[in-house]
Amino acid sequence: MSSLEVQTSQDEQSGAYRLATAEIVYHMPDQPQFLQTFVWQTLDLAPEFPRVMQFIANWRDEIRANLHSVRISTRDTVTPVIIDRAKFGVTMH
Repeated sequence: MSSLEVQTSQDEQSGAYRLATAEIVYHMPDQPQFLQTFVWQTLDLAPEFPRVMQFIANWRDEIRANLHSVRISTRDTVTPVIIDRAKFGVTMH
């Protein structure tokens, strides 16, 4: 990753951009009885979500999968993940 890409990402995180998660539920034309899920994340501008909308438009144009539904969720700030150690463990054979 170049320094330009890192700087752009930092600018996006500090500005009006938010982490947007799109959950796309779709089915393939040859098996319409099965729904499948695709999850995609990007930094985007709420409430218009231009990047997500562009992704969905590209999906409709380029992918042979019929959209069932799209759910978009967002978070105001990007924060580090906190990982806690497990208090116990179980092994089953």
